[in-house]
Amino acid sequence: MAEEAGFEPAIRLPAYTLSKRAPSTTRTLFQFLLQYELTVLFSISEKNQITPCGRSAIRCKLQIMGLISLKDVSKLYGFPGATTVALDEVSLEVDLGEFVGIMGPSGSGKSTLLYIIGLLERPTNGVYRLNGRSVEKLKINQKTKARRDKIGFIFQNFNLIPNLTVLENVALPLMYKGVARTRRLKKAAQILERVGLSEREYFLPRFLSGGEAQRVAIARALVNEPDIIIADEPTGNLDSSSSRLVMELLSDLHASGSTVLLVTHNPELTRFASRVVFMRDGTIVADESSVFGDVPNLARELYFIPRKTVDDDMKGVSELMRAIPHKETLRKKQTKKKSNSKKYNLAVGGSSRGKR
Repeated sequence: MAEEAGFEPAIRLPAYTLSKRAPSTTRTLFQFLLQYELTVLFSISEKNQITPCGRSAIRCKLQIMGLISLKDVSKLYGFPGATTVALDEVSLEVDLGEFVGIMGPSGSGKSTLLYIIGLLERPTNGVYRLNGRSVEKLKINQKTKARRDKIGFIFQNFNLIPNLTVLENVALPLMYKGVARTRRLKKAAQILERVGLSEREYFLPRFLSGGEAQRVAIARALVNEPDIIIADEPTGNLDSSSSRLVMELLSDLHASGSTVLLVTHNPELTRFASRVVFMRDGTIVADESSVFGDVPNLARELYFIPRKTVDDDMKGVSELMRAIPHKETLRKKQTKKKSNSKKYNLAVGGSSRGKR
């Protein structure tokens, strides 16, 4: 039949050519298969391509889509006749890689908004989409898995387990993930070195300062490499230098490609955010983009905050360098300790010989 129709069967054609005598359907099918192979090869190479944000090109393309999407989300507490409205039809879009600061007076719904985004609370009304998926359709185990793998929490009160060491507290999320003990402790040690607490691995939380405890909480939030970091008043119990250090760490996480959501009452901390949302009485009253290092205009008008000075920059750099020293300085300290211990041993040995 094929010979009579005036063309050869497509199976006889070479893999890299198309016969002019082939029918249009055969050419279309071949072009589709060839395009599909090229698409697969391109996606594989693109998946391994690392972009300046430190993530694969596929993940960076998600910035086009909203990572977090809330539409007319409300949250009510209580029962009919005694209802408290925590959120009143809030709509918010957050893209991958943003640093969003959320400000507002007490009782404005900031923490409730974070708890809904972090899958700790369920909205009463409205639609919440995470990575394009409707959260309402997720099962309980799917929500737990998403909360464990995709979201890291940093609380104001640290929430460290008192009878576990720093290393064990940081490794705890990996235990729930089923990672072997040796692997999870090794990874926890790497994260602690990243936040400058490698010398506090075997300390209990009660022997840490407030700033150190908060850095342990940040390390615990990072150990699962989440896409979203949720920080609810992380500097509320810290002094100014520890607060600046914690914000520097969050800024580094944002620079590496993580999405950071920060609730704060301190307008000074909005200098680190790329966008600031203002809330009041359960609603968003303003949403303003900001430049790193500057307090947004609305925050400056509300709180009368001056612009950033050179002293502020130097202060932040000195705090970070003092808390997380370079590896060479750590080696020098270790060599000094060894030399001092040798001198002490020689002195003790000499005194004991003299007594004899």
